[in-house]
Amino acid sequence: MSTPLTYDDIVKNLDDLPSLPAVVMELLNSIDQEEVDISVLAKKVSHDSALTAKTLRLANSSLYGLQVKVTTIQQAITFLGFQTTRNLITAAAVTGCFAEGRCEGFDHKRFWRHSIATAACAKVLARQMRFNQDYAFTAGLLHDIGRLVLVACFPQQYAQAIAHRDAHDCSMLEAERAVLGIDHVDAGMALAEHWNFSDTMRLAIGGHHDPETPGAGFLAAIIHVADAMVHALDLAQMPDGLVPPVSTVAWTALALNEETCLQLFRETELQFGEIAMVLLS
Repeated sequence: MSTPLTYDDIVKNLDDLPSLPAVVMELLNSIDQEEVDISVLAKKVSHDSALTAKTLRLANSSLYGLQVKVTTIQQAITFLGFQTTRNLITAAAVTGCFAEGRCEGFDHKRFWRHSIATAACAKVLARQMRFNQDYAFTAGLLHDIGRLVLVACFPQQYAQAIAHRDAHDCSMLEAERAVLGIDHVDAGMALAEHWNFSDTMRLAIGGHHDPETPGAGFLAAIIHVADAMVHALDLAQMPDGLVPPVSTVAWTALALNEETCLQLFRETELQFGEIAMVLLS
């Protein structure tokens, strides 16, 4: 059995991780600020042609139902608004940021399928709750980002955790704690700190498994329920088909009925297909 890892071990390894384009870091750091010079940001993003292409494909997807075809970042901002465009840029950048295939048993594509499905579901849920859909989408996309940190920094140990999960038929969270001594929530929080995520994002990542923790915030409850719904729908076709237990506190806070749930499922499935096609192609 390997020596348990600590939070400090993660922090020490964060500098070895791939870094996001500078403009994306700027976008993530400014998520809670209203005053941002949009034209300057649009210009900066357009210098990265791959990022621009992916962002515009998302903007033109049926997810947003635009009647016009947008061909520049500035146009996307005009038609979709700054918040939404910032989200799309973040989604396009983060999904292309981590290298694949360094950890035995970890399926990179399935990981992103689950994250994208959670983002889609969180966005639909947020609209239902009259909560900021853009925060929900980004938090849904990044809620499990700590797994990528563990896979990138400690591939051998994480492979052991995956083997442990398969052998003991437990959740990945339990397997991480048993084998590594820490879990992907700890790793996600370390990365959120390192990448200067806003407090809003940090709380959602930190609380998505325990939304009843005091101060976890409403966004954590949305991500928690979206995560469970997506597991139930099995959009990512995960080998560990376990649906995580849903917190009664979070479920009660969202006050969903059966009819609303069915509608959420339908919309999530539709949006997921569209977003996955753009982000994972």
